[in-house]
Amino acid sequence: MAASATLAIDMISDVVCPWCYIGKRMLERAIASKPEIAVEVRFRPYFLNPWVPRQGISREDYLTAKFGSVERYNSGNNRVVEAAAAVGLPYQRELIKRQPNTLDCHRLILWAAQAGRAAAVKQRLMELYFSEGGDLTQPEVLLAAAVDCGLPGDEARALLASERDVDTVTREAQSAKEAGIEGVPFFIFGGMIALSGAQPSEYIAAAIERVAGELAKRVAAE
Repeated sequence: MAASATLAIDMISDVVCPWCYIGKRMLERAIASKPEIAVEVRFRPYFLNPWVPRQGISREDYLTAKFGSVERYNSGNNRVVEAAAAVGLPYQRELIKRQPNTLDCHRLILWAAQAGRAAAVKQRLMELYFSEGGDLTQPEVLLAAAVDCGLPGDEARALLASERDVDTVTREAQSAKEAGIEGVPFFIFGGMIALSGAQPSEYIAAAIERVAGELAKRVAAE
């Protein structure tokens, strides 16, 4: 595919969404299966739990408020844990002690995109949350994630300490809700095809191929 026909893939998701954790891996596998197709993945923000305060809350309080109890959540969550394991992703839910508001996580991903490191930062934040019990409400945890992914530490620290792009991220997340997106992950391929949920990689690959073919026709016709 010509560079001018690079396929843009928008992934609308949240870093504390387990199906987004899995869906990102499915997307990566689909892309890897179509090396002849040039793609650009753009990570768009979504607030799975917009009601969680900026400072976060305890995981127990969160699960009780949203699901009735920790036990009720765990009893219905095994399918997700198994789905994550099936694609090589550890999900250590017992390590998660704090439920964050993810505004600052999305700000960090936005800044990382400017350096071409958005996928790495998003993955690192998800790993911290789902497999290491990292407290994403703590600036030092976010800073460490940024540095781990090759971003300048001093710059990341200053950005996190500011309110830069709070409105930008909030508006974009709200626009997803206003567009009718009620569940994530949600994928948009070249502005033509949309898929909701952590779909099998083969299904995502088929969407990539279909839209890439249409883009190639448009380029050839120009």
